[in-house]
Amino acid sequence: MLKKSPLAPKVFPSLPNIKGVRLATASCDIKTSKRDDVLLVNLDPGSTAAGVFTKSKLAAESVHWSKGVLKRGNPRAIIVNSGNANAFTGDSGKKSVRDLASSTSKVVGCHPKQVFVAQTGVIGEEFLAKKVTEKLPNIIKNMNSDWKSAAKAICTTDTFIKGVGTKVKVNNKSVLINGIAKGSGMIAPNMATMLAFIFTDAAIPSTILQSLLSEVNELTFNSITVDSDTSTNDLVLLCASGRANNLVKKSRAVSQFDSFQDGLHSVMQDLSHQIVKDGEGATKFVEVNVSGAKNYTIAKGFAFSVANSPLVKTAIFGEDANWGRLVMALGKCGQELNAKKITISIGGVEVAKNGTAVFDYNERAVSKHMKGQNIILEISIGEDAGGATVWTCDLTSGYIAINADYRT
Repeated sequence: MLKKSPLAPKVFPSLPNIKGVRLATASCDIKTSKRDDVLLVNLDPGSTAAGVFTKSKLAAESVHWSKGVLKRGNPRAIIVNSGNANAFTGDSGKKSVRDLASSTSKVVGCHPKQVFVAQTGVIGEEFLAKKVTEKLPNIIKNMNSDWKSAAKAICTTDTFIKGVGTKVKVNNKSVLINGIAKGSGMIAPNMATMLAFIFTDAAIPSTILQSLLSEVNELTFNSITVDSDTSTNDLVLLCASGRANNLVKKSRAVSQFDSFQDGLHSVMQDLSHQIVKDGEGATKFVEVNVSGAKNYTIAKGFAFSVANSPLVKTAIFGEDANWGRLVMALGKCGQELNAKKITISIGGVEVAKNGTAVFDYNERAVSKHMKGQNIILEISIGEDAGGATVWTCDLTSGYIAINADYRT
């Protein structure tokens, strides 16, 4: 791995075993470095799943395959490889995904269409499925609950491994939620080379699980950006083994899982923030809050316009409180604005209001805030109720160096 991000958590959390979910990793020589680059997840029969996928018009074949698995239901396995995205690889790419699923299904004991396939890494390079399929019989023999190894096996340019877990009550039963993710660059999920896998022992019907995931995803993984680029391979999978044996009310009302949704939000927000904090070359974590818009969608558009601006992000790297760049980013968004209704604050200090600068603002306090690792930008654009928050990082010379040398 590259030098660890200064924003990285101090330690990887100790995540408990989740009944009905078993893990195994192996080195299959997909990468040049001799470390584990394949993850196999085995799910108990009766598990349910939900997923959100990249909206790239050139999505990898593994994405198309996994959409079909989700539609079929009754998932039994996930096979993940890092180091090769197997995207834009034509018919050979399709065949290799089928081979991966078929070989995995044989060692797990299920139908190939019960096997999710996820891949990440370099786009356009031929993927040799044989490197993985030949080792699957040995991989299946080493199933465990080593979440740290699982998180490491799916990494590419990540500088640290990402995981988080929580426990919540569902109808008076304790249930666990564990999540791992990878992502550092090519991050603007539109559902990085970003992958996230979340597991729970809760019993939740697939339709409700999908509703919960889609709603929380919009507020977490779909509210982050590192570089405004959406990968061909992005996906988030949520799998529920049902082994907690919590009661599912016959009404099937989503509200019976409110506490689960809160826990899921906590896990997904933590993972999405970790991805931003591992943004390639990042030194600062940036929160952009926009309020006063006509609705959430409009507010989010303005927030992303600011968060994706190279000029805003480089100013943050330079610790320069150049709020004029925020004005620029708002103005290019394409939505109508009234300058006299705009207020801009940095670190809680108003720097612009009513269409002009706040000339006596506390510049020392703003400067101190800009030198910190956590930057907060607050922008009010009117008097309506719509608001949104997105998260990004600064843009540094490190980002250029990492991506200029990505294949070499």
